[in-house]
Order: sequence, then structure tokens, then C-alpha cells
Amino acid sequence: MLATWREGRFLTADLGVAGQRLCYNRRMSFPEALRALVGDGAAVWGFLTAIGIVLALTPLIARLAPRIGGVDVGGDRPRVHQSPVPRIGGVAIVVAILVPAVIFIQPAIFFHPEGPYLGILGGTLLVAALGLVDDIRGLRPSTKFMGVCVVALIPVVGYDVRFHHLTLPVFGDFDLGWVGYPLTILWVAVLANLINLIDGMDSLAAGIVSIAAMSFAVLAASFGRSNAAVLAAIICGATLAFLRHNYHPAKIFMGDSGALALGFLLATVAVEGVLKTAATIALVAPLLVLAVPILDTSFVVLKRLKYHRPPWDPDQNHFYHRLMRIGLSQRRTAAYLHLWALLLAAWAVMLRFVPPRPRGVWNLEHVLIAAGTGLVVIAASIWMVYSLEILKARHLRVLGLGREPTEELPAEEPEEAVERALAGPRS
Repeated sequence: MLATWREGRFLTADLGVAGQRLCYNRRMSFPEALRALVGDGAAVWGFLTAIGIVLALTPLIARLAPRIGGVDVGGDRPRVHQSPVPRIGGVAIVVAILVPAVIFIQPAIFFHPEGPYLGILGGTLLVAALGLVDDIRGLRPSTKFMGVCVVALIPVVGYDVRFHHLTLPVFGDFDLGWVGYPLTILWVAVLANLINLIDGMDSLAAGIVSIAAMSFAVLAASFGRSNAAVLAAIICGATLAFLRHNYHPAKIFMGDSGALALGFLLATVAVEGVLKTAATIALVAPLLVLAVPILDTSFVVLKRLKYHRPPWDPDQNHFYHRLMRIGLSQRRTAAYLHLWALLLAAWAVMLRFVPPRPRGVWNLEHVLIAAGTGLVVIAASIWMVYSLEILKARHLRVLGLGREPTEELPAEEPEEAVERALAGPRS
């Protein structure tokens, strides 16, 4: 059903499939998508409301944390900070998302309770509660993963927030049928844990999520998915505001209560706002927008498997660990990873508005623009990967884990010894 606007408020549900195809086929421009995003004010006011709640609530949560055991003192995995820090800031983030979402996406919740957002927001609350238990009492990684899978059943099975089809370049559109259910549950659980795993240093996860959320907001608006766009804008506002307290030196961490919930939200917003469309970019865009956490976790897991360690065991092989080992400060490390994520997200957004094959017909000008931009992004990514691959014995000496070279101790140690030294305590 086409969206209608009255007295500046959004009164109906998102565009249906026909409307989404119309938005794609008419090649909505970037300025038109921005106007669609901010047209009734819901996205803007939701964004600002989330900022205000986080700024006001986070200091209160920081004072509460020591009283309930929500302080990060290290020990469960390698940390880059030296002193205890409150780690339940995710409570403020989740409240700042749920409150404006209920206010500004209320047609989908109250007037259309069969819509997806009641399931998405209810699931977010449960995942945040699961993360809060882990922040205070501690849970096994497998328990958290299975818990997110169970909660994902609410929006996926109960509210049909799932992959209906898969559109591949050149090959076309494929109906997934019942396979869409387990694939979506896996997508939600994996992405929730991806965001959780990159939340290991000041400002990194909050910055990555804010970049991804704003990208999804623009993409969802361009596909006519107005409610998804508003929710993504709210997520962006909440995480941007959290950087005020989380930027190095951080006064508070989001913890699992925030990281798991934000990953859960990004996954469901990506499905509802982008992946349900029939455009080819609908598959490519989320992978590019979330490429940094996807690559980080994939690299770390493969590294652990290579040295016969469980994939969930903590160590110091994440991208931010490796950048800091070559001498970068926390602020510069976060800035480099944020810039990398921003470049990839910008490329994804550009491919939406300058598609190489608009309406299924190759456009030479668009191909050249996409290829030229892609070369810049790929070159920057190769430089990052080259820098991140530096892992030598001198890094151990920077960490105070190795000895200076002598005649008995050569300057370069075997890679296996380095890996054993970098591995964290078994969980």
C-alpha cells in the first residue's frame, strides 16, 4: 500500500512489493531519497530524540553500573584499556532506540500490530536483556549465540521478517521459500555476534554501527521502506550520541547489552529495509556496508581454526589489536577503521543510485563510475589488509610479551609461538 502523508505525520505502512519495484525502476536520485527520508520529520525527530535520551541517560547508567556489577575489569578476554570501566551503556542505547521507535513508528505497531516492527523491537528488548545478564554475571559464547537464535524466531517466524528471495547479478531472482527462515535466523544471530566481537576498544563498535545505520536509512528510503528508514535513523542517532561518552578515553562501554542488540537491529533493519527488495544491490549493499565487521570476524575465526583453537576463544588478532601493534593510537586505530567502513558504505550507496545495469540494461557511463570508485575503495582496502597482516616478534615486545633479541634468541620467532603468546585465556 502506497504511503500517504497528512499534517506532517506518517499514517500508513511501508510500500508494498509493487511500490518497491516502482521506486527501483524509476531510479530515485540521492536527493530524492534524502527528501523521502526527512520528508515528514519522523526520521529527523527520531534521530534527535535518540541523541537526547542517550546524552541524558548514559551518565546515570554509568553511576548505576558499579552497584549491580556492570563494570569491565578484564579477565574474560584481552582488553586495550587498563582500568575498570562501566560496561552497561547499551541499556541507554536500547532505551534511546525503543522510545522514539514506539513514538515515530507507531502506525506499524499500534494500528498494524501484524506488521514487523512489534516483533523487531520486542526481540531487541529480549536480546538486550540477554546481553545485560552477560555483562553482569557472564554467559558462555555458545549460550549467547543460541539465545539470539531463539529470540530471532520472534520477528522471523512470528512477523515474517525474513529473506523471501535472492537476487544475483546476471542470474536473476530466486524464490527461497522455507529456506528463508533458517537463513534469516542465522543472519541475525551472526550479525549480532559480529558487532559484539568488534566491541573491544573505545568508540569502534558505536562508530561502525552509526555508519551502517545511516547507510541503511538512505537505502531503505530509496526503496520506499519508510519505517525501516526511520528506525535506522534512530539507531544512527543513538550510537552517534554514545560516542560522546565512549570516545577514547572511554567513560563507559556499551557491553553485550548494547552490541548484541545493535547487531540484532542492524540485521532486521537490513532485511526489512533492503534485502526484501528485488534489486540486485539489495544483496550487495548490506555486505559492503557491514564488510569491516564481517572481514574482521572471518579473519579472526579462520586464524583460530588454523592453530587448532576453538573459534570462540579470545585472542589479540582483531583488526584493532593488529593496528595498535604496529604503533597506532586508539584514536587513530578507530579513525582508520571508521574511514574504511565509511568508504565501503559510500560505495554501496553509490551503486544504488548509479547502478551499472539500470532496468537490466548495461550503462557504460555508470559502469565506468562504479568501476573507478570501486578501484579507489579496493585500493584502500588492500592497503588496510596489507597493514593488518604485519605480525612479527617485535609486536610482542611492544606488548611486553617478548624479549629483546640476543644470540640465543633470534629476532624473529616462529609464527606459531607468536600466536600462542597472543591467544587470550580460554573461556
